[in-house]
Amino acid sequence: MEAIWILFKVIGAIAIFIYGMKLMSEGLQKLAGRGMRHIMGKITGNPISGILVGTLLTVVVQSSSASTVMVVSFVNAGLMDLAGAISMIMGANIGSTLITWILKIFALGGSESSFSLPLTLLAFALFFMFTKSEKLKYFGEFVIGFALLLLGMDFLQSSVPNLEDYPAFLSTMGAISDHGYLSVLLFTVIGIVLTCIVQASAAMMAIALTMCYNGWIGFEVAMALVMGLNIGTTITANIAAMVANSVGKKAARAHLVFNVIGAIIMLIAFRPVMMLVDYVTTAATGISPYTTPGSAGYNPQTLPWALCFFHTFFNVVNTLILVWFIPQLIKIVDWMVKTKEEDAEDEFRLTYIDGAWMNTAELNIRQAQKEIEHFSQRVVRMYTFLPQLDNAKDKEFEEIMKRTEKYEGITDRMELEIASFLTKVSEGDLSNESSQRISSMLRIVDNLESIGDSIYQLALLKKNQREQGITLDQECRHNLENMYHLVEKTLQVMDYNLNQPYDKIDLTEAYAAEKAVNEYRDKLRSHHLDSIKAGAYSYQVGTTYSGMYALYEKTGDYVINVSEAIDLDKSQKSVEHNMSAKK
Repeated sequence: MEAIWILFKVIGAIAIFIYGMKLMSEGLQKLAGRGMRHIMGKITGNPISGILVGTLLTVVVQSSSASTVMVVSFVNAGLMDLAGAISMIMGANIGSTLITWILKIFALGGSESSFSLPLTLLAFALFFMFTKSEKLKYFGEFVIGFALLLLGMDFLQSSVPNLEDYPAFLSTMGAISDHGYLSVLLFTVIGIVLTCIVQASAAMMAIALTMCYNGWIGFEVAMALVMGLNIGTTITANIAAMVANSVGKKAARAHLVFNVIGAIIMLIAFRPVMMLVDYVTTAATGISPYTTPGSAGYNPQTLPWALCFFHTFFNVVNTLILVWFIPQLIKIVDWMVKTKEEDAEDEFRLTYIDGAWMNTAELNIRQAQKEIEHFSQRVVRMYTFLPQLDNAKDKEFEEIMKRTEKYEGITDRMELEIASFLTKVSEGDLSNESSQRISSMLRIVDNLESIGDSIYQLALLKKNQREQGITLDQECRHNLENMYHLVEKTLQVMDYNLNQPYDKIDLTEAYAAEKAVNEYRDKLRSHHLDSIKAGAYSYQVGTTYSGMYALYEKTGDYVINVSEAIDLDKSQKSVEHNMSAKK
């Protein structure tokens, strides 16, 4: 019964620790805001820039697992190539060492409570005394997350029992730790398994530090745990990549291969590396990490110092070695993941949004933006089917109609999937700007789907015209062709704008193109009314003709709605206008 109670306390402490990390991560992400999304999209194949950005990203999100999941998602989204992703993963491993040093400096030796309580007071002041400053509130979220992290570490230490009261357990730990190199291999495997279970390398490192501090494990097996947790942390990205495309899977496998090769290198050079860590730790603390608990001069702080040194050495040295072999790593993962033929363009497939859900809501927005760009490209392509219907033979006409209908179904499903994704993202903790951006994106996908509907309605009008044998005269055909090209221009401008940074959008050309459509519609309407009065064509011809140019103009309205939604200021004014109209 007592063992179960201890287990519950340990699990609760880990839960507080992980929740504190989550708050820290979200607060920093919102402080970084749009800048972090932009920098993720500008990674090149330069390994130095990739390593630096990967390190920075992991420092921001405070989790190498989370940052590598992001890398997999962005590779899957086509925002970076595989070489850039591998260099970012290397940087993520280096960035993960920061949390180890934070835990060692602030969260061992009984200082946790003395730090966490003042930090909580500071966070309270930031939340309630500076309510007008979003940046300070986000910083307050980070501070309270840090306080909870320290508190979780404090609870974790206090939950761990004194092993002198459990001689049987102490004897067992001693027995499995006393088999030399075999024990090193065993604890490496234990580190892999425990990290796969905990799903957070930082939490596993906190456990390892606590075990070292309390004398549960010795120097060499503690280092083996570190190697194991570096391999175990790759499981998160590989699970996320199960639903990614082949390139996303390769990025996840690269993370695994990199850490496994790094562990093999360290295992081969294990004794010399231990001597080096022993030398550095002894020089820094005055006590060798090989000193056994209870012996003269033993200090429980010594082994955690050694663990931090080794963790940093492991990740930095492996990066310095393997950064020169990125092309070879790519060949290995190419062999591991066979590239499958991508689906045909006419099949429904979300290209950039996948099931690899990231707990970083700010960065999910970039994925959605890329998917919207792809949605726009599909709609523009669908529009090109319309002139193909005019001169097509019977069989070809039916094939184009089926393709148009299929695309209309694709636009419906894309709107549903993207909107569902954005709705899920909106449930996270977002900055005001990101919340507004999601609202504008929802408006964009709604109007893109409406454009698809209008194009399909135009195709049905052409089909109805063909089936009823309605023939338009040369002037009407010429006018509709002009209208087609004017709307085509609006679509091209819209597609261009969707591929630009949203905060730098210029709607001048979009308004000019939409104005040209409206003015030409007015001209055709006036001429049409005169033609009806003059009996220039039959009622059926007039209805078909007017229905077509009206639908073209309606399509242009949906297009300008998309362009306005890209501009947050225009989008907000449009929403306010609609709300006022409803009142």
